Amino acid sequence: MIRPLTLALLLAVSAAPLAAKEVAPDYKVALADPARPDADRTRDAARKPADLLAFAQIAPGEKVGDFVMGGGYVTRLLAAAVGPAGKVYGFQPAEFIAFKKQYGDDQAAVDAAYVNVDAVAGPFAAPAFPEPLDTIITVQNFHDLYLKPFPEGTGAKASAALFAALKPGGTLVVVDHSAANGSGTTLSDSLHRIDKDAVVAALTGAGFKLEAENDLYRRPDDPRTANVFDKEIRGKTDQFALRFRKPG
Repeated sequence: MIRPLTLALLLAVSAAPLAAKEVAPDYKVALADPARPDADRTRDAARKPADLLAFAQIAPGEKVGDFVMGGGYVTRLLAAAVGPAGKVYGFQPAEFIAFKKQYGDDQAAVDAAYVNVDAVAGPFAAPAFPEPLDTIITVQNFHDLYLKPFPEGTGAKASAALFAALKPGGTLVVVDHSAANGSGTTLSDSLHRIDKDAVVAALTGAGFKLEAENDLYRRPDDPRTANVFDKEIRGKTDQFALRFRKPG
């Protein structure tokens, strides 16, 4: 049974002409998905979902992962973009669910609403994706790997796990809040920010190649000194978007 994501919508996305990603899918169809809640739509202006999907090169039929899906904003977009022949695995760390039940409830709700979404849980550093993936996206969560509650080395282990989860030639897209240059991972806990160079170092160390960077979330007026949850800066942080590729 097709749930709120309608069969007509799925077929419209899957029918988009694409030859080896030479023709970009019409991501406006994904944004128009009637299953997307109004709360998601109000965030679209700031989160630029069509640009994100284009940067990630999401195509119909792909197998993709949303690493730390949170409330499911990106997961829902991916479900519409990959269509009925594709699959989306929404990963929620077991540690997050144990900390706050809402994480598990949100994951279950998205899983129930979309026929092509499967929930995946497990340790933060060891996401158990059940099949090799074409693309993994993680938005505003890579810095969490370096929070104080997690053991030292969690970031390196997760980076290696993400590398292993992808097919040869697969891609990983990371979006996160920018910290001051040279700060590494030291501000991940206090400000929920991370230095872009620290992300590049962690992922290239795991075997990835940095392929592209996009300025779609760039905000030069952010001094990068405030906690991202402070009301003065929340929703207006400077962020980087990076695309890495697993050599194939």
